[in-house]
Amino acid sequence: MPNISAEVQTSFPSLVEFRRDLHRHPELGFQEVRTAGLIARRLEELGYTVRTGFGKTGVVAFMKGGKLGKTVLLRADIDALPIQEEAEVSWKSQTPGVMHACGHDANTAIGLTAAAILAKEMPSRRGNLCFVFQPAEEILSGAAAMLKDGAFEGIQVDAAFAVHMQNDMPVGTVGLRTGPVMTSADRLELTVVGKGGHGAFPHQANDPVVAAAQIITALQTVVSRETPPLEMSVLSITTLKAGTAFNIIPDTVEMSGTFRCFDGELRERLMASFRRVSEGIASALRCSAQVQNHWLTPALVNDPTMTTVMRDVATEVVGDQQVIEMSPLTGSDDLAYVWQRFPGCYAFVGSAKTDGSPVAPHHNAKFDIDESAMATGVDLLVRATRRVLGS
Repeated sequence: MPNISAEVQTSFPSLVEFRRDLHRHPELGFQEVRTAGLIARRLEELGYTVRTGFGKTGVVAFMKGGKLGKTVLLRADIDALPIQEEAEVSWKSQTPGVMHACGHDANTAIGLTAAAILAKEMPSRRGNLCFVFQPAEEILSGAAAMLKDGAFEGIQVDAAFAVHMQNDMPVGTVGLRTGPVMTSADRLELTVVGKGGHGAFPHQANDPVVAAAQIITALQTVVSRETPPLEMSVLSITTLKAGTAFNIIPDTVEMSGTFRCFDGELRERLMASFRRVSEGIASALRCSAQVQNHWLTPALVNDPTMTTVMRDVATEVVGDQQVIEMSPLTGSDDLAYVWQRFPGCYAFVGSAKTDGSPVAPHHNAKFDIDESAMATGVDLLVRATRRVLGS
């Protein structure tokens, strides 16, 4: 780790130890009781004013500097995924059916290590620190829940930063982008209602299965024909529930899926089209359709000034050639709600191993990271914070 700060290198063994402890004991969104407790106790030991219970298990910590100045917010997500781990590592998940398959254990350990390093110097530094440990990012619900509970009431933030492990980038790289970084996310629920009957006598039924099949195909046409060619959107129907036996036409079909895009106006327009097309096809086939949309998160947009700060410190840490200009991602992160309030930069830290071993993608049962990437993440947050706060 030639360009990593000496203080980060000194903290690296404890950083790894804490990450592995979290990995052994993963918790799903809004259930991160043990995780939140460990975070809160550690932050209190470091001298932060700690508040808990935001969005059930969210933690917010604040520390004033010795002089008046700006406030920097640093955020980490803390939840795991409902996946049975298959990675053969000594720190393998001990919770059946749950694992940290996206690197949030690393993100949390990075945040706590940055909190420890920065706490030591705050008595002589201008400004303030605000650390946010957010639950339920995987279900895109934790940030809104924390905001609803008043997590940021009375806090004026001047700059905000977050880092995330990225397994499709090699360790030693940092990915950045100004402007839209990740899409908005909607959860769609579609119900097609017909009239059931015998599979041998379809003329006596109003078949919702046939209607659902045509709706699924037609919705993809909405995406391809109504999204402007130079913009993007993606719709995936991912669940389909219908019927009880091979010879029975059911009364209803239930479907769900996810819709993603960057532009708010396009989102509204296509959602209206999804309803129009679904209802129209169902009606033409003697059925009816209901489309419900659950708005989860807006698009995440990086602030130009904060991204410049992060790009400068990333160049110091990994070198100019290793700072990658990211393409927009169709994944989502509900940190977007916080970025709507405060100017922030979300950076991706390459975490893929470079020793030739297979690299499992995020949300995969064999997911693992090159742990040296965590040192890069800590150094980015520490240096970016110092750059904003000044001396």
